[in-house]
Amino acid sequence: MDRMLYTAMSGAKHTMDQQSVVSNNLSNVTTAGFRAQLQAARSVPVQGEALLATRTSAVTTTPGSDFSQGPVEFTGRTLDIAMQDNAWMAVLADDGTETYTRRGDLQVDSDGVLLSVGRPVVGEGGPIAIPQGAQVSIGADGTISAIPEGVGPEALVEVGRIKLVTPEAGELTRGDDGLFRAPLNDEDMPGVLPANEDGRIVSGALEGSNVSAVDAMVSMIDVARRYDMQMKVLSTADENAQRANGILSLQG
Repeated sequence: MDRMLYTAMSGAKHTMDQQSVVSNNLSNVTTAGFRAQLQAARSVPVQGEALLATRTSAVTTTPGSDFSQGPVEFTGRTLDIAMQDNAWMAVLADDGTETYTRRGDLQVDSDGVLLSVGRPVVGEGGPIAIPQGAQVSIGADGTISAIPEGVGPEALVEVGRIKLVTPEAGELTRGDDGLFRAPLNDEDMPGVLPANEDGRIVSGALEGSNVSAVDAMVSMIDVARRYDMQMKVLSTADENAQRANGILSLQG
């Protein structure tokens, strides 16, 4: 009887975790550069002093991400960029470490610092500063040029270059803040990937989320039905236990 409980209980816990992942994906279906989260489960023996070979439970494995390309939409905005192929843009996280993102709807704050969702974009020498009121253009290699306010095109100057990296497959891991990080270094700190001079972007365009709203809705319905089924298994196990106790009490 308890084998049913172990299976249904651990399965229901995994299903709730999976529903959270699906809900997060669905809520980011319109987020530029978002990468869908993936989740899987595996069966493991139940540990403890009362270990039995017939008792297993389901646990969530290391979550992954879908790194497939999202749709590219041309916006015409000079500060919108879409990374091509496997290029990623370097930005500073809240703790000051270098992280990577595909979100390219950039902004310039009151101090002239180029930002991606409030996080400084990393250039060749650190965060990139842009003159206030300047006309900005971004080249295919990430080079940022600006024409200061009040002067003509002949005053065009280069103000920085966005750091683009091209990580190997499976090299990046997602953090709780939605940013991706390189493998840890010898000091157990997030590593820093080298800039790739061949990395390319498309200016005036944004890469959309690679989450399919239809697939996410279907997954949400499937996960909800699976959870209901596991709850019914728990209910059935409880009913069977009560009936067995009733039969034993009559015989006693």
